Amino acid sequence: MDNDGAFQNQIRQLGKLITQFDHFPDGPQKVACKELVQLLLDVHGAGLERVMEIVFECDRQGPVIIDKLAKDSMVSSLLLLYSLHPDDLETRIRKAVESMRPRLRKLSCSAEVISINDGAVQLRVTTTGHSCGSSTKDVRAIVEDGVYECAPDVVALEVIGIEEPAKAGFVALESLLGHGLAMAAPAGHPSHTGGAD
Repeated sequence: MDNDGAFQNQIRQLGKLITQFDHFPDGPQKVACKELVQLLLDVHGAGLERVMEIVFECDRQGPVIIDKLAKDSMVSSLLLLYSLHPDDLETRIRKAVESMRPRLRKLSCSAEVISINDGAVQLRVTTTGHSCGSSTKDVRAIVEDGVYECAPDVVALEVIGIEEPAKAGFVALESLLGHGLAMAAPAGHPSHTGGAD
């Protein structure tokens, strides 16, 4: 596993440990541990913020270096953790959509931002009609991975326009019985008038 993958695994493990820690019973040890973790975060955050200030003040190259740091997945995660990332959520989401365009284009798809509201993101994926139904999972993976790589702080992600393919062998009830009979299906056995679930 490369360094970036190992780092991302460590970030995920850190999140799991913090979640587990929150479920520990209250007591002096828990309070002391919380204070220790908070102090470490405060010290590291202050130091990292000062590093960013010093880099930014370095002639004309400062902003360029900060932009490069923000594009590095490992450093970007740290900057997000300490609320020091130079790009806001909307900017990062739009960059994510832009970066996934070439891969989506190969699957005859495109993506656009519909809304970004309080950390909740809504994207629309459209196809040209030539994309294969079996690539639905691939398209979803590209979109979700692209968004969460650039914006792990997204609270909720909704992707509109990616429909799961119908299950093999499914035949709409109305095509077997005729439209009139399907509408008269007995109670407890609703007819499927919209296709697959």
